[in-house]
Amino acid sequence: EKVFPFDVIPRVIGARTWRRLESGLKQRLRALNLFLDDVYGRKLILRQGGISTEIVLSSSLYMREVEGLAVPHGIHCHIAGIDLVRDGRGDFFVLEDNLRTPSGASYVQANRYVMKRILPDLFAGYPVRPVEGYVHELLRHLRWLAPSGVDDPTVVLLTPGINNSAYYEHLYLAKQMGVELVEGSDLVVDADHVFMRTTRGLRPVHVIYRRIDDEWLDPIFGRQESLVGVAGLVNAYRAGNVAIANALGNGVADDKAVYTLVPKLVRYYLDEDPILPNVETYLCAIDSERRYVLEHLDSLVVKTVDSSGGYGMLIGPISSQEEREEFRRRIEAAPRAFIAQPVVALSVQPVLDGGSFRRGHQDLRPFVLTGPDIYVTPGGLTRVALKPGSLVVNSSQGGGSRDTWVMAQEDSPTGEFEDGDA
Repeated sequence: EKVFPFDVIPRVIGARTWRRLESGLKQRLRALNLFLDDVYGRKLILRQGGISTEIVLSSSLYMREVEGLAVPHGIHCHIAGIDLVRDGRGDFFVLEDNLRTPSGASYVQANRYVMKRILPDLFAGYPVRPVEGYVHELLRHLRWLAPSGVDDPTVVLLTPGINNSAYYEHLYLAKQMGVELVEGSDLVVDADHVFMRTTRGLRPVHVIYRRIDDEWLDPIFGRQESLVGVAGLVNAYRAGNVAIANALGNGVADDKAVYTLVPKLVRYYLDEDPILPNVETYLCAIDSERRYVLEHLDSLVVKTVDSSGGYGMLIGPISSQEEREEFRRRIEAAPRAFIAQPVVALSVQPVLDGGSFRRGHQDLRPFVLTGPDIYVTPGGLTRVALKPGSLVVNSSQGGGSRDTWVMAQEDSPTGEFEDGDA
């Protein structure tokens, strides 16, 4: 299992700043859920010309197979991880929306546990908001999804297995929630109902928190070669006999081209101005923007619209001529597959490197639960670039994490650790 390094210097966010972030995240998730329910239903926003039909329906992550499928309470994204960056001026921007199977929540809990153990006096000196409530809230939101008439639902966490890079998190969350961690072979579908194999026979399952991508979830519905999914699961889902979190088809909303439309979604569905802005983004599918990108490859970050984990991108200022030419060819061959953004001057904070300190770039992934209400974890996962000079914070690319302290009081003595609020 790959080690996710931990930096002992906490990131501190003031109470006033956090209130604004929390409001912005709740607003964004309300709009995204309304969009998903609309785009897989009546498609009013497309019919009325609110956003580009071509951008949405051309997404490789749009699933026509789930059009018209009613999801419990009209909510498609129950668990989201929204990546935020803070620039040199102290302003927060949304960098990415992760609405499919976002990971990292377990490290929020682990980082807090470690900080309390190794620096108890430092931690005790600040009014830091707790993060331990996330697991309770996650279970509460999952139980709320149970089919009508089920008062005491059985919830399971469906994992691809021990070889998955996020297996530690799957194991941790299942244990903390007190639910069974299951693999596809542990579940069976009979007459459009889902059951779990146990030593006492088959036990009905009502809610599945799945950590398996859409195409591998059901070999009848998706990839026929899938060995990690459950045959017939989608039919049981369609019949309303089991709830799945997150819902199928969410990928269209975290397609990086559709990401550029989110401010319009907020205005269309909520009649509000976005609280949290996007990072400026160029759509290579648009001729004028593609020309600009191709002329400035050496100064932009280019990403594929369906990538994650820091892979599939070009960081112009540190790229070679050969790499830029390769991306030029790829963009010209499939422009819809790429977006580009300026290099964001991520906020920096001291990083403990051996026996000395240096400055490291960082981002923030708060976790947002949507159900009977919207719950935002105070803080979230701060990821930090541990390689000197690097802008990539993903654990798969050499990044690490640190504890995130959200102050409970306006006048908290945050001092020198304050993240841009002092």
